[in-house]
Amino acid sequence: MTDEKTGPAGGRGVVEDLVASGGLDGLFERIDSGEVGLTGADGLLPALLKEALERGLQAELTEHLGYDKGEQAPVARGNARNGTTVKTISSEVGSFEIEVPRDRAGSFTPRLVRKGQRRMDGLDSMIISLYAGGMTVREIRHHLESTLGVELSVGTISRITDAVAEAVLDWQRRPLEEFYPVVYLDAIRVKVRVDHRVTTRSAHIAVGVDMDGIKHVLGIWVQAEEGASFWAHVCAELANRGVKDVLIVCCDGLTGLPEAIEATWPDSMVQTCVVHLIRACQVFCVSGLFRGGG
Repeated sequence: MTDEKTGPAGGRGVVEDLVASGGLDGLFERIDSGEVGLTGADGLLPALLKEALERGLQAELTEHLGYDKGEQAPVARGNARNGTTVKTISSEVGSFEIEVPRDRAGSFTPRLVRKGQRRMDGLDSMIISLYAGGMTVREIRHHLESTLGVELSVGTISRITDAVAEAVLDWQRRPLEEFYPVVYLDAIRVKVRVDHRVTTRSAHIAVGVDMDGIKHVLGIWVQAEEGASFWAHVCAELANRGVKDVLIVCCDGLTGLPEAIEATWPDSMVQTCVVHLIRACQVFCVSGLFRGGG
């Protein structure tokens, strides 16, 4: 079977063939009845993933040794299969055990499941997503255990989220281009968790438009209130990271903000955001109507 989009024997095409032939009807009936679960330690998906990984690892070892399992090991090669090692893997569909094949020389380095790897990469992404959604480390641990049967320590989950925090800091400190035709400065009010409590903070956002017209988020800074003094700090930080000149800076009419911008980029033009201009006009129009009695 060939699919123009997915190539030979695309996975979707195989599933569609099984569905059309009724090959999955019996399995779906057992799933619907509750006899077979999809996730968790005894789920269908972890079992399928286990079989796929073990077959892939055996194929990697065959490539490494140069002969198939069950064949006589060539004496000239001086290396052969040497049983397996059981390893528990945590994944986004549940935990399961796999048998990792070994060789006598100890030179086999699997790529599908790396040495020392105990989690599938997708599980780390799930943990990061839950953490970004506002769940605490202990809430994530309970969620994974209750829904997927995956048991991870609080320390392990913290190490995963800490790695992301380091990547965020690297992103925040990255060098910027020397010139942006347009830079937008604005703030939005967001709910964040601080000391186990949800509170409101201002997320200050700087967006730069490059010479190709592509927008880039230059930085995000979160604090309790929006103020001109803080925007002055933001402008200074952008300048320190390499932004030497800006043609137009689009912002709201916050008192002191234009002065902070001009102090950083003296030749730039400060343009009040169109949305803020419309809002200001509406305020004056409404107040004029009330004063005029119209």
